[in-house]
Amino acid sequence: MKRLIHKILVIRFSSIGDIVLTTPVLRCLKSHYPDAEIHFMTKSANLPVLAGNPYIAKVWEFRNNFRELIPLLKAEKFSFIADLHRNLRSQYVRLCLRVPSASFNKLNVEKWLMVNLKINILPDVHIVDRYFRAVKPLGVINDGRGLDYFIPPGEEVDPGSLPDSFRNGYIAFVIGGKHNTKIVPEEKVVEICKQLRRPVILMGGKEDAARGERILGYSSNSRVMNACGKYTISQSASLVRQSECVITNDTGLMHISAAFNKPTISVWGNTIPEFGMYPYMPGDKKENSVIMEVKGLSCRPCSKLGYPQCPKKHFRCMMEQDFDAIIQKLNK
Repeated sequence: MKRLIHKILVIRFSSIGDIVLTTPVLRCLKSHYPDAEIHFMTKSANLPVLAGNPYIAKVWEFRNNFRELIPLLKAEKFSFIADLHRNLRSQYVRLCLRVPSASFNKLNVEKWLMVNLKINILPDVHIVDRYFRAVKPLGVINDGRGLDYFIPPGEEVDPGSLPDSFRNGYIAFVIGGKHNTKIVPEEKVVEICKQLRRPVILMGGKEDAARGERILGYSSNSRVMNACGKYTISQSASLVRQSECVITNDTGLMHISAAFNKPTISVWGNTIPEFGMYPYMPGDKKENSVIMEVKGLSCRPCSKLGYPQCPKKHFRCMMEQDFDAIIQKLNK
């Protein structure tokens, strides 16, 4: 017998990729409790990622201040809180609201052992499947349909607005990322672009625009376009959806690519897929995901997040990637 659930609060403060990874939970909550309102709490920067999601009744904007927010949340009288962030702030919300709640295992100890001692006891479980442990008390299970990304009206990019050579197909190359040790070096991006048979759109945020311009200049190729910082996140998602395939760093657009089940080559530097955040696709689409990494490095992973530069100064985890194989896969 189902519990009487009228309103559910889901918490995930950051970041873009992590928000996209929560979407199967939202869909399955709404499927299991169609009459319940699903609310979502996140940071301001992530609001556009959820703008088109039909399963969410209301998004709560977190601005690092609980003074005004907590009374408003209490007034909603939530039936349940699914904490998909599990940090001090999310635990504070749960403590203040005093309603039934649950979270998931972030595997911090296991990640620490892997990063610092290279002892691998990480379970072979994707973070999406770990997220579902936060809604297990409600009887909600994963439907296996993968991730969602809903592009709001008006955010679709008209293919006709692209240069002529891009209208018959292109490769999306995600060059952005928060940490340099997770990013394919510029010279390697140039090397790849010069050998591809299809036009290439460089993708990233405003902070990646200068890198995109340098790559564009070195490429000396009219079939390379720098889109970094020129489109919103949902417009960038539209470009990803319309692409033939995607090559990407371990970053948010990688998960958006997975949400569209695009053929995706993800290139891994200092982080490892074993942390459980590789492209998440349904069973019949898993072959669309190709993971490229340099295995056997004693220094890898050097962090569960990343660094401004390689701590060892050699950056072998990226410089020794099999870029010839990457180019061959993309050209196929």
